[in-house]
Amino acid sequence: MSHPHPGLSAPRPLVRGGLRIVPLGGLGEIGRNMTVFEYDGRLLIVDCGVLFPETEQPGVDLILPDFDYIRDRLDDIEGIVLTHGHEDHIGAVPYLLRERADIPVIGSRLTLALLEAKLAEHRINPVALRVAEGDTQSLGPFDCEFLAVNHSIPDALAVAVRTPAGLVLVTGDFKMDQLPLDGRLTDLGGFARLGEEGIDLLLSDSTNAEVPGFVTSEREIGVVLGDVLRVAEKRVIVACFASHVHRVQQVLDAAHASGRKVCLVGRSMVRNMGVARDLGYLQVPAGIMVDQKEIDDLPAEKVVLVCTGSQGEPMSALSRMANRDHQIRIEEGDTVILASSLIPGNENAVNRVINGLTRWGAKVVHKGNALVHVSGHAPAGELLYVLNMTRPSNFMPVHGEWRHLRAHARLAELTGVPADSVIIAEDGVVVDLVDGKAAVAGAVRAGYVYVDGLSVGEITETSLKDRRILGDEGFVSIVVVVDSESGKPLGGPEIHARGAGIDSFDAVLPRIEDALDDAAADGINDAHQLRQVVRRTVGRWVNETYGRRPMIIPVIVEV
Repeated sequence: MSHPHPGLSAPRPLVRGGLRIVPLGGLGEIGRNMTVFEYDGRLLIVDCGVLFPETEQPGVDLILPDFDYIRDRLDDIEGIVLTHGHEDHIGAVPYLLRERADIPVIGSRLTLALLEAKLAEHRINPVALRVAEGDTQSLGPFDCEFLAVNHSIPDALAVAVRTPAGLVLVTGDFKMDQLPLDGRLTDLGGFARLGEEGIDLLLSDSTNAEVPGFVTSEREIGVVLGDVLRVAEKRVIVACFASHVHRVQQVLDAAHASGRKVCLVGRSMVRNMGVARDLGYLQVPAGIMVDQKEIDDLPAEKVVLVCTGSQGEPMSALSRMANRDHQIRIEEGDTVILASSLIPGNENAVNRVINGLTRWGAKVVHKGNALVHVSGHAPAGELLYVLNMTRPSNFMPVHGEWRHLRAHARLAELTGVPADSVIIAEDGVVVDLVDGKAAVAGAVRAGYVYVDGLSVGEITETSLKDRRILGDEGFVSIVVVVDSESGKPLGGPEIHARGAGIDSFDAVLPRIEDALDDAAADGINDAHQLRQVVRRTVGRWVNETYGRRPMIIPVIVEV
């Protein structure tokens, strides 16, 4: 990936007594959060998450941070600190632990439990260190202090990292709900105390930096969900993130009040809510849960289904229901609640799902027509509050697209952070904190690493380009048998096509034969060159005749 600082080269060795910060994900994008801190030759990683693919990345399951920067220094890593249990912060941990399994992983009770359930599927037994708000943990030269923050998942933490180079506060994802469902407030007093101590660099969540005001309390969602369930005539299907314990709790409470049974649908939803229930984060009313096999035996007006798919993910339960590709079939009169906000870039996918659900007769309730979700991220009013409270000497907005980072940077300047102390970086841009001053020091590679099935890193941008061409234009294959010495055609051409929209290739066969005869006359008998001759000939004809550019695959058989 490129970065916005033209001419940046690899950074020089870190000066003695300096702290280096290298974001390998989470800047200029929503997801893939991973930041590497370096002091005195030792490394600390904060978060290690994944990014989910978009439509122009067909076949890709997950996108990881690029570990190349740390691959030769795995033994220097003191630990991986996790701020919370969302996939965009923990999803890549299994892939990093594949490279060194004994890296200590530090996180809160729920975060580690969700991670350990995931790691069990990878057959990895982690070295886990559980922490809670108020705890401190020394990891080599890094002294970490953990503070409670409110987010859309329980047990989220901010982390203050102390080294001789200075104090860095990483907020993680947070908001300042003053009436949280679990009563766990963002530790504003702790933030203020650190501000009094002197924060040399603040790294703060930028996702909602463009949104004015303050966040709506989660408590208001419960009332709306209760109203929807009370008036729904048939089944209610609620789609949310598989880790949104608070939202599932609200659904359980609303279902219990309306006399409905609840069924969790999808492996990740069942796994995560099972972990949350076992640890006491999810309070399940007695007798309310039913298995998916039992729902057909219940009256439709007594059923609530909770599944994934609120972002229109193609393989999610809700998307498959919308496409009639799931054993649970949407019926006339069903109500579907999309209980999450849109991640930027997912709008088209979500709209397709809404249209598909509506086609089968479902009523779709979403954030655009009802208060069924509030964000887990602090809007501008709360970000200003934190900036004024912490008064950082240097500021670096993180976790957001470019518009979010720049909006957050403007907020920092409004609160008095000097413009030259506000660092807007991108993945791979290296920032050094030396003598209390943060500055860009260079750049390292921080590209996308694609996971496709069991393949990690084998899919390239070229591969994705080929997939897009195949999806958009189809392919044409041409098999020709040629004399290995002269290059003259002996058999064929035989042409096959899929998805190219071409019924007959009779008109191009003489062109191929003439082109091969001309090549043989010129002394060309190399198979590679002959493939190029066939590719150019067929490609030119298809473009002239049909105005299309399918993938053309020539096969030369030499005898």
